[in-house]
Amino acid sequence: MILQTLLMSKDDLTAETLIQVLVQFGVAVDRSNAADVALSRLAEERFDLVIVDFDDPDAASQLLEGCRGLACADRNPPVTVALLPDASKIRSILGAGAHFILTKPVANEQAQNTFRAATALLRRERRQSARIAVQAPISLAVNGATPVEGILLDLSMGGMDVLAAKPLPATTITHVSFELPDCPGVIEGSAEVAWSTANGQTGLRFLDMDVPTRESMGEWLGARAHEALPEEPDEVSPCKLTDLSLGGCYVQTESPFPQSSTVDLCLRAAGMEIHTEGLVRVMHPQHGMGIEFPARTEEQRKSVGEFIAFLTGQPGADPQLETSPRSLVANSVDLDPKSTTESDVEDPLLELLRTGNTLEEEAFLAELHRQRTPTPVSQ
Repeated sequence: MILQTLLMSKDDLTAETLIQVLVQFGVAVDRSNAADVALSRLAEERFDLVIVDFDDPDAASQLLEGCRGLACADRNPPVTVALLPDASKIRSILGAGAHFILTKPVANEQAQNTFRAATALLRRERRQSARIAVQAPISLAVNGATPVEGILLDLSMGGMDVLAAKPLPATTITHVSFELPDCPGVIEGSAEVAWSTANGQTGLRFLDMDVPTRESMGEWLGARAHEALPEEPDEVSPCKLTDLSLGGCYVQTESPFPQSSTVDLCLRAAGMEIHTEGLVRVMHPQHGMGIEFPARTEEQRKSVGEFIAFLTGQPGADPQLETSPRSLVANSVDLDPKSTTESDVEDPLLELLRTGNTLEEEAFLAELHRQRTPTPVSQ
């Protein structure tokens, strides 16, 4: 899978370092020195990745704004990387919409760590966005009400388009149930309404679906994709679990994913293994990320609680963590901290994760250290 990158930088040495690294990840690079030229290219062509050099802050800000403007129904915005000569600006540039940060001068290893995470995320997005046209009956149930019937129009690993018997409001969470031609069993799960029209045409984004069902749907889609994308492994650097609570965790990694992205997590310890989703609330470039567990179901919350209880009863257990990208931007329900449950209120780590993007990295890590018990989850 060849990914396309637009690089705006007048710095020849930095550009050479980045191009050498990007080639290793199967990324083609188009370079521009001027913001107006880069903006024109961005409007006319589709780029997966855009890298902006803040040696020229005004030009870089224009291009970053142009990337955000591409976030519309028919075109996904590119993943953005900011090159910063001043590390003190990291938090403000992340707040302005950059997904990843590289500080200058850019070292080869630093670039590799960042682009390992960025390309893994892009490939996952590509696989999820491949849609297959299909017509099949579908049932949508909201909060136990009488199900709304509809027709499935197209399907991907990330979601589907449906013609429903009546419109559903945006952000509505619904339980979906449908059968695919020549696919055994019923496909069931929860999904969020991303958009809808007055005539009932609705775009849904999948939230929860058990692993066997997701695998079955993936096999069905792969068998019918004329230009099926290869299932390339998601390369990410090792993660070290340092803090864990019922509501979230903090992990040290040189390849953190962007704030507001979602990830899949696999936690293992002494023969016990759990899988859960996570929402990146805090991202510290080249250091780590704070991940909330958006427990939409009691089963998810129970599995995390059992894992914590297991670690508490096994002082010598060394928890292992694997993360892989799920989506660049989480759904609106997960992003809303008002969806707090009663148990969340007594979770200091979760509260820190939800407010941590307002803190400088040093202040956040100091508070994280203060919260830890005398015996951390991972030494």
